[in-house]
Amino acid sequence: MSHDGVGLRAVMRSAAFLTAGVLAVPLLSACSADDEGDRPAAAQDIAPASRDQVADGGTLRWAVDAVPETLNAFQADADAATSRVAGAVLPSMYRLDANGRPQINPAYLESAKVVGTEPKQVVLYKLNQQAVWSDGREIGAADFAAQWRALSGKDSAYWTARNAGYDRIEKIERGKNNLEVRVTFARPYADWKSLFSPLYPKSVMGTADSFNDGARRKLKVSAGPFAVKKVDVKGGQVQLTRNPRWWGSPTKLSEIDLVAVARDKRATALAADELDMAEIDPADAERITAARGRSGPLKGASATGTQSPGAGRDKGEKDDSGEKTGKSKDEKARDDGKSKSKSESDSDSDESSDGDEKDTSGAEGSKAKAADQQAALSAFVVRKSLEPAYTQLALNGSEGPLADERVRRAVARALDRKELAKVVLKPLGLPAEPVGSHLALIGQAAYSDNSGALGGQDTAEARALLADAGWVPGGPVTEQKKTEKAAGSKGKKADTDDSPGDDGTYIVGEDNKPSEADRDLRKDPKDHTGAHERTSAQSGIQADEQQAGKQYAKQGGAQGAYAPKGTAAPAGAASGALAKDGKPLTLRFVLPSGQGSESLRAVADRIAQMLQRIGIRTDISKVSDASYFKDHIASGQYDLALYSWPGSAYPATDARPIYSKPVPAADGSLSVEQNYTRVGTDQVDQLFDQALSTLDEGEERSLVRKADARIWAAAGSIPLYQRPQLTAVRTGLANAGAFGFQTPVYEDMGFLKKGAHPVASPSKTG
Repeated sequence: MSHDGVGLRAVMRSAAFLTAGVLAVPLLSACSADDEGDRPAAAQDIAPASRDQVADGGTLRWAVDAVPETLNAFQADADAATSRVAGAVLPSMYRLDANGRPQINPAYLESAKVVGTEPKQVVLYKLNQQAVWSDGREIGAADFAAQWRALSGKDSAYWTARNAGYDRIEKIERGKNNLEVRVTFARPYADWKSLFSPLYPKSVMGTADSFNDGARRKLKVSAGPFAVKKVDVKGGQVQLTRNPRWWGSPTKLSEIDLVAVARDKRATALAADELDMAEIDPADAERITAARGRSGPLKGASATGTQSPGAGRDKGEKDDSGEKTGKSKDEKARDDGKSKSKSESDSDSDESSDGDEKDTSGAEGSKAKAADQQAALSAFVVRKSLEPAYTQLALNGSEGPLADERVRRAVARALDRKELAKVVLKPLGLPAEPVGSHLALIGQAAYSDNSGALGGQDTAEARALLADAGWVPGGPVTEQKKTEKAAGSKGKKADTDDSPGDDGTYIVGEDNKPSEADRDLRKDPKDHTGAHERTSAQSGIQADEQQAGKQYAKQGGAQGAYAPKGTAAPAGAASGALAKDGKPLTLRFVLPSGQGSESLRAVADRIAQMLQRIGIRTDISKVSDASYFKDHIASGQYDLALYSWPGSAYPATDARPIYSKPVPAADGSLSVEQNYTRVGTDQVDQLFDQALSTLDEGEERSLVRKADARIWAAAGSIPLYQRPQLTAVRTGLANAGAFGFQTPVYEDMGFLKKGAHPVASPSKTG
């Protein structure tokens, strides 16, 4: 799992905290929403090829973080690997296109539409007459009804993770024939297209026992281009093989093996010929780019007709010499490993007789091994796009200084989001545009840059907001005992895996020493962070919202988004920390400490420097990846944190739990659902409810944009940038790589024929 975030909205929306676990901009008034959301910020990079250019057969070895705990995508422990399996082996009524918009999946549906709204909403599905389960039974109303009952939330015996949408259904019945399914809703549901994707057979959904345990390690019945052959927990892989009853375009690959490999081990696994495709971190992407003799920002690479030895061969196929090997790639890799182990053992025996030679030969051996590995990486290309997920700065508004909206807004207005996006995306050659919405990404229908509801980077305005909240420079500070905290959230001691002597915590702004990020800023003569002229403060929210977007450009602004007129920025705020009631303004910034989170820590350093300029100190605590989410984010033990949310084609459904107002639970605790910032308003909740209940798509988009503007104004979370998606792909592998928004088309993936080249777009022929 990667601590930048998880992206799982084939099934559910869950937070992605960078190790690898939970998803893809101009000023609000600059252009209309329709102009902004027409295409994604970065195109997908999958080396598209027509099917007749792709060879039949071959095994694709695709890295996942872990063997999934369950194959039931509606259970709480489902993960990204669960979604990948479901996408290959189960029906989905709708799939996402390259712009992140739902489209009918013709393999399963001829049509689906709302056929009635009064007295109740009725949706009629007309199924593809060829669609059958792998046991030969037709896909039909009984499967839809079983899934509805399991996910409706009415029977607690089903251990479901969510029931959004299914709880609004009143009944499901057969239509005029077996190919028609009529779904009647008790309450209108705008996001009805999100339902039944994936669709499980009634044998899984029919009873609580089969739902809870029947599809965790096996899936006997499926209806996709592939079927589950084996879940090998000990061996660390899931094997998917061709579904002999598949009625669509024949699968090009014979098999897909989902192989569990940790992110920090993937470069080694790629070089050892144990993988054909893997999402990787920037450091490994640079290694592959260098191995191919390239330099500078990462260049997107397309497949060529040249395949490395063995690429795309079935197990036991002939090698280049014409001899049948009788061994799979994995077996050969294991044999190579054994040979290397024996060689290393012999080398160790020889070296033990001569200490001087041991040092020399050991160094030479390491260099030779590294050189061999680097050479092996030249068989891969890096395909890159923007992941359908964005990284945000979360501000915990439940207690401490950030419980004051003025302080949260001051933090937000101190940030140069464009500069923060550049830190992560510019070195990768990807568009470095800040994300302008919490609820949609560029290219999606609901996208609109609503950041104007809060305002852009403005150091003077940020200082004025802090002054209005009572935080002044040079105020009296009561000397604190070591066990006391500065003004900020209560926090556990940093659980760090840093080196001995480093407790994982340091304070930016406590002295005049620049951090590593600040030194970088000073080195760059083109960097004007903190020196921007004041941007327009005339956009805000008016009481009578006539339309989404343009109303925020009127003079006046959102209440509290700007300091009261006449509030002066305190002199010298940038040169000294602010204080109030005897305590300095210090915010606890919690970050993961593990590998793969380097970019988050670089962004955090920049943020700390930006906050220092307005007089806010940051107490940076690096904690272990294992404790980052559970012990800090979910429990509220932080002031500032960085993590990601996946984008969704159904924001009214999926985003509501993330931004709804926390409410007191029966036991007196605060029920936050997935709103880990603890910041919410009644109006945002009302807008979500209205968006969910309208069947007018234009009205739904307008309501979602209004909700987003209100979320911006509350300043509980600040979207920063869309996450990069970097995928190492074996040369010659087509229709696979950095998919961006689009749902993978598993049946089209495969290895190019000799001499074949990718084309502009995949063909449906072949």
